[in-house]
Amino acid sequence: MFKGRGKRKAGGTGQGVDLGTEITASLVVFLVALPLCIGVAVASGTPAELGIISGVVGGLVVGMTRGSTLQVSGPAAGLTALVAETVEAHGIAMLGVIVLMSGLLQIGLGMIRLGRMFQAISIAVVQGMLAGIGLPLMFSQSYPLADAAAPGTAIENILGFPAHVLDTFSNAQTAIAALLGIATVVLSFVWKKVPGPVRRIPAALVAVAIGILVAALPGVEVKTLQVGDLLASVQFPGPEQFAGLADPAVLTAVFTFTVIASAESLFTAAAVDRMHDGPRTRYNSELIAQGAGNTVCGILGALPMTAVVARSSANVQAGAKTRLSRTLHGLWLLGFALLLPSVLALIPISVLAGVLVHSGWKLLGPEQFPKMWRQDRGEFVVMTITTGVIVATALLEGVLVGLAAGIVLAALRMSQTSVEHRVEGDTAKLVMTGNATFLRLPEVIDALEAVGSAGTPRIRLDLMGVTHLDHACRSQIEEFVEQKRASQTVRVELLLPDLPAAKRKPKRKPRPESTPDSSPESRPTPSPESRSESWSGLRRQPVSPSWPPPQPHERSSSGALYDAFYGPSQPGPSAEWYYLDTRPFEGLQDSEEARWRDYRG
Repeated sequence: MFKGRGKRKAGGTGQGVDLGTEITASLVVFLVALPLCIGVAVASGTPAELGIISGVVGGLVVGMTRGSTLQVSGPAAGLTALVAETVEAHGIAMLGVIVLMSGLLQIGLGMIRLGRMFQAISIAVVQGMLAGIGLPLMFSQSYPLADAAAPGTAIENILGFPAHVLDTFSNAQTAIAALLGIATVVLSFVWKKVPGPVRRIPAALVAVAIGILVAALPGVEVKTLQVGDLLASVQFPGPEQFAGLADPAVLTAVFTFTVIASAESLFTAAAVDRMHDGPRTRYNSELIAQGAGNTVCGILGALPMTAVVARSSANVQAGAKTRLSRTLHGLWLLGFALLLPSVLALIPISVLAGVLVHSGWKLLGPEQFPKMWRQDRGEFVVMTITTGVIVATALLEGVLVGLAAGIVLAALRMSQTSVEHRVEGDTAKLVMTGNATFLRLPEVIDALEAVGSAGTPRIRLDLMGVTHLDHACRSQIEEFVEQKRASQTVRVELLLPDLPAAKRKPKRKPRPESTPDSSPESRPTPSPESRSESWSGLRRQPVSPSWPPPQPHERSSSGALYDAFYGPSQPGPSAEWYYLDTRPFEGLQDSEEARWRDYRG
């Protein structure tokens, strides 16, 4: 193999480029992309050549941009149903204008920097998305692997698989095609164990070569690729098509294409970034690149394009490190379709389907499910839901449901609240810590009712350990306090962290360690009346640094003194608290006077 080393940066990396690896990776991507381009076009109700044109644009236009390094773009199965509906409703001539306007909208979204919002996606959702793409891909390609047509949706393909296996081996020619496809899958798994430099040849290329030889044998009749005139299939939109943009239904189609194509491309970028350790995707730049690709596809009257996980994962697995491989794959598509269509006609479809079945298995990653179960069962549920919904519906719907499940899981975990209530002497106490949100409101109400019905003359609600208190919980607590205080039969004490005050507190200049006026002896001894007024009203007084600082566990009797010494702080043991009941608390004055007597000696 030819191997060259370049000193120039490529694909955003500072490492040299292994030209041999990049070229072989591009050939692997070409072999994966070719049947996908044709299959997506046929499934969309359009000529197969339009799918190849979109694949060429995805390689030569998007492939050379700086948005992403390794993900590959082209016509995607996720848009098949939408394209088919659009062609049926508005005609194939109108498809180009719709794709063109969608591309321009994508460019606009990228320029106003909305691409980065797609980075906020859970790892469980990404892995579920990969599995949700890989599983249907395996079952859908199992049919062309045996020279048969897939029934339709993912569920139909899965349910029809047993009957498909029986039909396959009841016919000699379909059995030969199936054996070629199965041999391709097996070769893809074991090729990495082949010793020596032979291993550098991609398994897909070896499988294609074997498939061509077997297909050429006498008596073997397996289906091969058929590609027509590429240039004759180009349809430039005219004034009549642009006039159709006045139709609200066409504008709705434009918006739908924009949203789905953008989401699928950028969600795929998040998934592909997890497959390699190279440069990360620049989401806004990638969105602009996808828009540029769809703009060109629209001008040529081709299919819409997105980033595609199957091609991208094949690119990563083949060892690509730069944008060169994905750009070259577009060149191979163009060259073979224009100059060597007869060569493409020699490649058995079952071999290419076998390559895709192997890619689907790698995307599925069955080992990820037990691994996620051991690590985080909540994330396992999110991952499983995402996979199931994608299989049952489509990629975008599955990702949206997965994101919603992830948000619900995060909300439940952020609402970890500990509510404890007990009776100590003549006081019913409620101590709450953690994040108090509306999700924990029933538990809070039950605790409030318990301390309210305890029959004690005093109630203490200690919320000093609460790090977040939402409006619902706060309103419930304040309503409880007001009702109990209005009865004049119970004394209610409420302790709250002072988060707003802590945020507003200005920075203080550091005090000198000793000044003539800062020693205890130089300060006048306050009278008991002034001390009592100071502590009961909680007016913060400057305290000498030589004063022994109160300890956090002394919060119940010296909260004012602690805050006077340290100032208000974040929630926790040292947080500032207030007596909302303005009547002085019994025993507080005596406690503080005793502390002053101990200090003065």
